[in-house]
Amino acid sequence: MKTFRRIGVLTSGGDAPGMNAAIRAVVRSALSCGVEVMGIYRGYSGLIKGDIRPLALRDVSNIVNKGGTILYSDRCPEFKTEEGMAQAVETCHRFGIDGIIAIGGDGTFRGATDLTAHGIPCIGIPGTIDNDIASTDNTIGFDTAMNTVIEMVDRLRDTCESHARCSVIEVMGRGAGDIALYTGIATGATAIVIPEVETDVEAIIKKIENSRRLGKRNFIILVSEGVGSKFGPELTELVEERTGIESRFTRLGHVIRGGNPSLRDRFLASRMGVYAVDRLLEGLSNIVVCDIGDNLTHFEINYALILDRMCKGKLKEGDLDNFTPEQITQMEEIVRAKKAKMTRLYYTADRIDL
Repeated sequence: MKTFRRIGVLTSGGDAPGMNAAIRAVVRSALSCGVEVMGIYRGYSGLIKGDIRPLALRDVSNIVNKGGTILYSDRCPEFKTEEGMAQAVETCHRFGIDGIIAIGGDGTFRGATDLTAHGIPCIGIPGTIDNDIASTDNTIGFDTAMNTVIEMVDRLRDTCESHARCSVIEVMGRGAGDIALYTGIATGATAIVIPEVETDVEAIIKKIENSRRLGKRNFIILVSEGVGSKFGPELTELVEERTGIESRFTRLGHVIRGGNPSLRDRFLASRMGVYAVDRLLEGLSNIVVCDIGDNLTHFEINYALILDRMCKGKLKEGDLDNFTPEQITQMEEIVRAKKAKMTRLYYTADRIDL
């Protein structure tokens, strides 16, 4: 078993509330085991350029409550090249880094599995507000982002009620509709539009008209960015044209990425940070930490990435060639369960948002 004297920690891709809590957990958990920790700044870009500093116990004090990431983040096309990868590996050797814990999304995990293949053991922790990593029920940042959306929507509803308006609100999520669906239910949205469920615009118009006849004054429609940037503005115009209700479009954008992490995100991040360090020191690598039914487990990174493609309908020829029939069946069952859950939640929203 490899002996770890010094490990690195980095954050990559989009920032997410709770990343700092995960960094703190990684640093303190490793230090408690006698392992030094190096902070790798600006993700894989910093790894290539050697933007690395040691993190002591007090360096991670008072960050558990802060949004963003104290290690910063960056996009790094150079890391995808052989030259960039060779430089990253050389940097690890130069700084004496025996392994890395990488916090981020699917792009971060692809980098981690490439590093592992080049002799630097890596473990991934899922940090993204989108909750679009199929191998885990929850990602760090998802809960905080939803709470931010709820706050923003509640404020917009006040104006909608005062002026008898309809507010069409687009929220982030990339290709996943989780944020829109969950917050749509929690805010009592009249309609929810997500990429996972086919949108019936006529049904939305009829629901608004029926609700108005029943005395409703404010109308909220939550739209996931995954349905396309033009959908929200076009739907806003159509609602006003067809119903005569004054309608406004709001794109919340990156405001939902920031802010202090919620209790759930701080809690999840702390657990995942400790779990990742324990698994790395046990000799495991090339895995991603996952929250399944409120229990932490892990999957091999390539399995998680292909599962994600399957869930999003983006499988390529040959993607499943290296998996056993049992693994493929397991993937298919996970995908079915996730789709069934989204359908149930959408049905719940449709029944009560009147």
